[in-house]
Amino acid sequence: MKFMTTNELRQAFLEFFGERGHELVPSSPLVPGNDPTLLFTNSGMVQFKDVFLGLDERKYKRAATSQRCVRAGGKHNDLENVGYTGRHHTFFEMLGNFSFGDYFKKEAIKLAWEFLTEDLGLPPEHLWITVFDQDDEAADIWLHDIKIDPDHFSRMGAEDNFWAMGDTGPCGPCSEIFYDHGPEVAGGPPGSPDEHGDRFV
Repeated sequence: MKFMTTNELRQAFLEFFGERGHELVPSSPLVPGNDPTLLFTNSGMVQFKDVFLGLDERKYKRAATSQRCVRAGGKHNDLENVGYTGRHHTFFEMLGNFSFGDYFKKEAIKLAWEFLTEDLGLPPEHLWITVFDQDDEAADIWLHDIKIDPDHFSRMGAEDNFWAMGDTGPCGPCSEIFYDHGPEVAGGPPGSPDEHGDRFV
């Protein structure tokens, strides 16, 4: 596993997806100019919201970004956890890759796995995968195509693995990849009684 600064990590992510046909899109402003539903940009998809809603088209079908985000209220509010965990912040950069009708779960999962295990050199035995409990398609990709260790895999409920933009609008099952810091850090794997520790991030 490589030691990297945050600048090197950001650059590696953008280069990886740029080499695979993704348009590198600059971070949009922290205060969205055309979205009265948000005080701050809270995720990477905000600047593509109208694309997902079918109200806008881009000249590209794949995009990658490093989006500056603030989470200090609303649906995605991390403020109450800041200072209590090692993984919550009010300001952060969200690395994201997006497909607008070009590729779907299988390629998205393969790209994520390739970047983490081959480009970054993260040991697969330190990675834990979660999927939405009803998403058999993603489970099959992870277990049979990627061939992850079934002992490092959890099916989770909608609260954890069903993404939604808001009460209405684009939504769907998602996968998450956690890094296991090892037994010297308190906490258990996702879905376990001890999942709120900092061992799995």
